[in-house]
Amino acid sequence: MPIGTMLLIYVAGLLGVIALIAAWSAHRQRRFGPTPSEDRIFRCGKCGYVYTDDPDVDRSRCSGCGTLNEAIKF
Repeated sequence: MPIGTMLLIYVAGLLGVIALIAAWSAHRQRRFGPTPSEDRIFRCGKCGYVYTDDPDVDRSRCSGCGTLNEAIKF
């Protein structure tokens, strides 16, 4: 077998192994990563405090100053 073919097989094999490890690592990270929260984000118009509340709440009272606030729309 010529040396060029042997080198090609060796390099292709190493690249294949690296690609498999990268794909496996990305799969594990997606599977065990944090899940996004369903909570809504609120920002107080009076004191500027940012907080979260349940997803079914349209208006929420600020725990810092007690002002009713609407959820932030992104």
